[in-house]
Amino acid sequence: MTTPHLSPAGPTAAQSDAIIRVRDLVVGFGQRTVMKGLDLDIRRGEILGFVGPSGQGKSVLTRTILGLVPKRSGTIEIFGENVDGLTVARRRQLEQRWGVLFQQGALFSGLTVKQNIQMPMREHLKLSERLLDEFARLKIEMVGLKPDAADKYPSELSGGMIKRAALARSLALDPEILFLDEPTSGLDPIGAGEFDDLVSTLKKTLGLTVFMVTHDLDSLYTACDRIAALGDGRIIAQGTIEEMLASDHPWLRSYFHGKRARAIATPSQLAQPGYAHA
Repeated sequence: MTTPHLSPAGPTAAQSDAIIRVRDLVVGFGQRTVMKGLDLDIRRGEILGFVGPSGQGKSVLTRTILGLVPKRSGTIEIFGENVDGLTVARRRQLEQRWGVLFQQGALFSGLTVKQNIQMPMREHLKLSERLLDEFARLKIEMVGLKPDAADKYPSELSGGMIKRAALARSLALDPEILFLDEPTSGLDPIGAGEFDDLVSTLKKTLGLTVFMVTHDLDSLYTACDRIAALGDGRIIAQGTIEEMLASDHPWLRSYFHGKRARAIATPSQLAQPGYAHA
């Protein structure tokens, strides 16, 4: 069965609510082409989960949007501006409007949690030491860490604490959009669920837009407003979890109708057309 609401060809969002717009993106490394004309909109105020088979380049898209990986062709617009025409100064201004949490946290091992959080503030803002300390304290509290975490080094933190500390750093400049790369990887189910809840709460309270690269089914089912699926260098489908469940695309059916997915799904999701026969 197919669903008319699921778009295999590209974005369905109205252009006016897209905070990031990617069109006909081509990215490659040597002889290998990873993105093959990819189109995607990230809508303001949503948590968009980005999923796909391993090795397909999910994290590459994030790094390309951030300017860490060069593109071969295509356009990327962020906050309505084409990144190709940006001056260095304008690029730095836009960078203050997003935060990034990389898969392993990427905290500087020689700095305390407080110092890690203060790094982007020192780079982009002119603040007194008193304000730097106060803002770092607020970010630490915001992500649910205890106050004494401020003076600890990454080596003294658990995996879950590292994720939260890295999230606090990504929030240092009060961004409008967060890029999360496999944020729950390495966490136990309880820790992963708590992290998903934290991201959802921050999205609501701070009005964030979140682009989450993940393979975590729990995150896709419980935290994401929409999901975009990558396959063979393009977006093969996007929509809500219910729309994904109704898709007849082979990879989507295998991924979202497997034994673990059925254990996570709610009764209403299990009642989606075709689900019981997967």
